Amino acid sequence: MSSIRRSVQVMDLLARRSPMGVRAIAGQLGLPLGSVHRLLLDLEQEGIVERNSSAEWELSFRLLEITGVQLERIQLPALCRPFAERIAEATRETVNVNALSGLHGVCVDKVRGSEGMQLDMRIGSRGSLHCGGGGKAMLAYMGEDDQQRVLAGPLPAHTPRTITDAATLRQELVRIRARGYSIDDQEVVTGVYCVAVPILDNNARVVGALSITGVSPKAPGSSVQPLVEMLNEACGTVSRRLGYRGVWPLVGVAEKVRPASRLRICNEGSMGDAAQAGMRRHLQAEARRDLARDARPHAAQRDAELLDLPLRAAALCLSGAGHTAGAG
Repeated sequence: MSSIRRSVQVMDLLARRSPMGVRAIAGQLGLPLGSVHRLLLDLEQEGIVERNSSAEWELSFRLLEITGVQLERIQLPALCRPFAERIAEATRETVNVNALSGLHGVCVDKVRGSEGMQLDMRIGSRGSLHCGGGGKAMLAYMGEDDQQRVLAGPLPAHTPRTITDAATLRQELVRIRARGYSIDDQEVVTGVYCVAVPILDNNARVVGALSITGVSPKAPGSSVQPLVEMLNEACGTVSRRLGYRGVWPLVGVAEKVRPASRLRICNEGSMGDAAQAGMRRHLQAEARRDLARDARPHAAQRDAELLDLPLRAAALCLSGAGHTAGAG
């Protein structure tokens, strides 16, 4: 039997019966004691299992993180689809639903418009984050470490307008965060333009983006604002359904305000509409002053609260944790 299959058996058993000692686990599964002990140590190093105060083994919450990422990918197309259909009908351009996957974006759904030439991305196709509307929208709101890895890596050119210089790209990310949306000015395909807005989860982490793509020119300013308003309505609603409770739209979010503090200040439950609007205007003014001084971007740190997810492994893990807490 492979070590992977044994690991799955151990996790499944602990999800149902934890906490358990190593001898009990080995006996229940009919596996050698030494092999089970080594498996548990390996799983412990990966944060999958942990020992309680009685030195018995139980599942940790790493599984929630793993299943949470997958659940977000499953949820995203379903949550975005009604908005994508309405926007595509209104604009006659293609609406793409992008999900963040590591250091790439993945097209997880699309609704084609009726306008002539369309950028026909295949569902499941991966794209770079340094170019394109959806890619840059996600990159601008990523954590500092991941953002830096993208900036330090290859930035290949797809057209003469692709940004291939890290310093120039960093300045572009500042502008995206100041206005709350990204623009693709023929960076992926010559003659094709795009505007995109990010989607955030309950930890204020970017998980995807919604974009409008077509042949009509798009540039920052009043002309693109009707499209931005459609995207903000869609992405704001989807972000709320994923648990995001911060300020929206993401216009002029000041870098010097940490997300955790901003969530407490601007939470809908603790502030009225007028107070939220006032805080948003304050943040916009701060961002404009920062841009005028050529402020360098600092990606915000993210809260670490885990999702409560209705997948089998996650539910079992939570059930086991609750039983342990009750017994303690």
